[in-house]
Amino acid sequence: MQDRFNTTAGWVLFSGIVALGLASFSGKVFHANKAERPEKMGYEIAGVVHSGGEGAAAAEPFEALLAKGDVAKGEATFKKCQSCHTANQGGANGIGPNLFGIVGDKKAEGRGGFAFSDALKSKGGTWDWASLNEWLTNPKAYAPGTKMSFAGLPDGQERANVMLYLNSLGSNLPLPAVPAAAAAPAGAAGTPVAAADPAKGEQSFKKCQSCHTINQGGANGIGPNLFAIAGDKKAEGRGGFAFSDALKAKGGVWDDASLDAWLTNPRAFAPGTKMSFAGLSDAQERANVIAYIKSQK
Repeated sequence: MQDRFNTTAGWVLFSGIVALGLASFSGKVFHANKAERPEKMGYEIAGVVHSGGEGAAAAEPFEALLAKGDVAKGEATFKKCQSCHTANQGGANGIGPNLFGIVGDKKAEGRGGFAFSDALKSKGGTWDWASLNEWLTNPKAYAPGTKMSFAGLPDGQERANVMLYLNSLGSNLPLPAVPAAAAAPAGAAGTPVAAADPAKGEQSFKKCQSCHTINQGGANGIGPNLFAIAGDKKAEGRGGFAFSDALKAKGGVWDDASLDAWLTNPRAFAPGTKMSFAGLSDAQERANVIAYIKSQK
């Protein structure tokens, strides 16, 4: 009996030594004596914020993402929501409320008597851009106890696109101002129009000629004639051109800043516009085009 006990104890001790050795070896292989976690994780976990290392990009403000967003892409993403929500005017509530005109509307009120959770009712206020951004990032974190089962959209640009799409459905709230630091990052954008090249702008304007004329007295086409448009009132005159309500709502005149915002992304500048052109992503090219437009007067 004593021999059997000693033999058993010996095997248990041997197994422990082997396990300890394997654990130490695997630590060497998988951690490789590194104090930090890998630069690129094997897979992304929604909601986890990666600590910045060398080369880590700063998060782009959601206002900047809205400014370059795409209503059509937002509509495509919204298909993920259609199992619970309708968004057409007068649409019925489903698992979630109808979302027509939701941007700027009061939280957890109205919506045809939809039964909102107490968690969402307690938030109060309206669905402004900031709260929509938080909600779409992670509904359960925004309103713990919400009945909303959707996990959220971790991609900021995708959220911005969806917000723009919802805004085009009966809301048309003005876009929030982009923080100055994000609007003109060092060495990237913000070429002064005064220092731009009208001749290069004329070349780029050829992209616009399928819809616009720019000569004095030129006829309107798919878009209005643009002669002397710089400094003129938005969505007025132009030989009686039928401007969209979205552009009429902007008001004011076409100064350098509004021309730049419009040329960057027309749909973001005036959600609901009839303008189909996606915009000019290059700041220098936009400045050149604006310089050319300003020369036509």
